[in-house]
Amino acid sequence: MAALLSAAEYADLAGKLVYRTQAFIDGAFRPSVSGASFKTTNPATGELLAEISACDSRDVDIAVAKANAAFNDGRWWKLAPAERKATLLRFADLLDANAHELAVLESLDSGKPIRECQLVDVPETINTIRWHAELIDKIYDHTAPVAQSALALVVREPIGVVGLVLPWNFPLLMLAWKIGPSLAAGCSIVVKPAAETTLFALRVAELAFEAGVPAGVFNIVPGGGKEVGEPLGRHNDVAMVSFTGSTATGRRFLHYAAESNLKRIVLECGGKNPAVVMDDIEDIDAVAQHLVNGAFWNMGENCSATSRLIVQAGIKERLLERVAHFAQEWKVGNPLDPQFRLGSLVSKAHFDKVSSYLHQAEAEKLTVRIGGHTNSDGLFMEPTVLDGVSTDSRLFQEEVFGPLLTVTTFTTADEAVGLANDTVYGLAASVYTGKLNTAIRLARQIRAGIVTVNCFGEGDISVPFGGYKQSGFGGRDKSVWAHDQYTEIKTIWIDVPEAG
Repeated sequence: MAALLSAAEYADLAGKLVYRTQAFIDGAFRPSVSGASFKTTNPATGELLAEISACDSRDVDIAVAKANAAFNDGRWWKLAPAERKATLLRFADLLDANAHELAVLESLDSGKPIRECQLVDVPETINTIRWHAELIDKIYDHTAPVAQSALALVVREPIGVVGLVLPWNFPLLMLAWKIGPSLAAGCSIVVKPAAETTLFALRVAELAFEAGVPAGVFNIVPGGGKEVGEPLGRHNDVAMVSFTGSTATGRRFLHYAAESNLKRIVLECGGKNPAVVMDDIEDIDAVAQHLVNGAFWNMGENCSATSRLIVQAGIKERLLERVAHFAQEWKVGNPLDPQFRLGSLVSKAHFDKVSSYLHQAEAEKLTVRIGGHTNSDGLFMEPTVLDGVSTDSRLFQEEVFGPLLTVTTFTTADEAVGLANDTVYGLAASVYTGKLNTAIRLARQIRAGIVTVNCFGEGDISVPFGGYKQSGFGGRDKSVWAHDQYTEIKTIWIDVPEAG
């Protein structure tokens, strides 16, 4: 894992970057058909970084055609599993060799703190590619238990051309979560990065091609949702779309599939994730640190962020005192300076949305326990804790996607479960208790795809990631289960007549 550099070294590296700005299709960079472009800026400074090709349905058609041709002639999926594995391992090695560049690209493009890009996103991206590469020659197909007069094979085949539609909050890691299993399965891919965060994806595709992923197998089409996302979702030669983003946009992809070729859709959407804290916790400082990390990591721009603290009344004051203490360590500032743990929000539009919840808190006369301020000179917001939030408040029900934690109290465990489940979402949850039976009971009763006990997190690459209710649909990211969504299951029945 590449070590952190100094702020001066990161600034120097940023000044020397060469941006890739055109679509990457069939192994080469090319301008959009229209010749149009869009600007991408550093959200922390407002500085123009580059102008990127603004693609539309015509570019999508070209990319899908090239991906389809690559799939049909089998230049990737017909390779021996060991060959595909070796190629993806070379790809991971190239990512590792360019780790500092990728970290700076992601930080500049998204406003994420460089320490998170360097210490979490880039190494986890590399690990994800390696993990799925190693899995290629370790997933076995099956035979079915049939009579001696037949042989029944149950085999996996790559689903075909897949569209991968990315969010802007963890752009590099979410790319890895999707390209790892899809390329390992043998699919050809067309990636639509979020318009706010595109530069890193173009560099990653170039490195994949350099590693030996054949032309046409890994394509990047930059642009907006209407211009690129919808044509990809409606394309009849796209067999599957994996989308991470808002629930509202995820719904659209289900419509696109229904109105086109009934392509498979996998959605990883929003969350309004509770942390239930019982008054029998054994280490209040450890709990407070987990809560702070869960709420403020990545500026709260995290679908699995701890956004609702549901705390037993008797321990609330002591716990919030410790939360306030540890939140002081989360300083806001220049994302390229490793001393800061919070960078800027990703865009002016998103900053305005998150700021509106502070106005809502004022209107509801909520108690601001810490923070509550924004920086008018940039898209920065302090870590904020709001106390006294009721279940009918927008702050309790809506995904804020910013560094804002709400506080609601309860008296009984049953009441805590009811509060935790009082949401349309069901992505993640945390339970903090000193009693094993309570932990197991609450973990089973909370309707979420991921429940952590006495910690905040999502597990490692070996466990699936996805949610219940309006947080997810159709499949899971990470783990062996991620491979299932990029494959079709085929039965091959062979008649074996008796010798005669």
